[in-house]
Amino acid sequence: MSNPDSFIDEVTEEVRRDRLFMLFRKYGWIALLLVVVIVGGAAYSEWQKANRATAAKAFGDTLLTALDQPTPAERRTALAAAESAANGVPSKLALQKMLVASDPAGDKAATLAALAAVAADTTIDQNYRDLAVLRGVIVAGADQDVATRRAALEPLTIPGRPFRTLALEQLAYLLVEAGDIDAAITQLRALSADQEAPTGLRGRAGQMITALGGQTAEG
Repeated sequence: MSNPDSFIDEVTEEVRRDRLFMLFRKYGWIALLLVVVIVGGAAYSEWQKANRATAAKAFGDTLLTALDQPTPAERRTALAAAESAANGVPSKLALQKMLVASDPAGDKAATLAALAAVAADTTIDQNYRDLAVLRGVIVAGADQDVATRRAALEPLTIPGRPFRTLALEQLAYLLVEAGDIDAAITQLRALSADQEAPTGLRGRAGQMITALGGQTAEG
């Protein structure tokens, strides 16, 4: 390569370096800002995770302390007071209310009211609401008429709902309560063969069929 060519290349390289330096001086702060944002965002995310973990532990400790109270009345009072520890988080509130409703023998009316509150709260996950409805029907028992309990259970039997088979079991028991034994046996027989039903539920269905004088699918 001739000296003129070499000189031109050196000048061109120097111009490129100068331009790069100028660009860095002009726009380098953007890259720096991006780094700060990325690092800051990661730190904030970790801080949030730590806060959520701390809050979850505190809420869990509050519930465990409430459940350790020596008498049902004291447990209900402590569990009711634990609502503030949920900090308005729907899933935590649902759990707190379900635990408040866990002692129907002590105060049936309060239990049903707590379950109704969960079932009616549209901010809570549908699974919690369905469970509250199912539990409410069981707790209410004969104090609530058959038609009302059936109307509450039927939406839970839609395919895909988490407590479908349990709701169908309760509907079969309502048929027995209403005196429609043949229909109850038919529904229980379908449940005993339903692969979505837990093993224990299928076993209960078979036992109930026998108790009602019917035959299981195997029989």
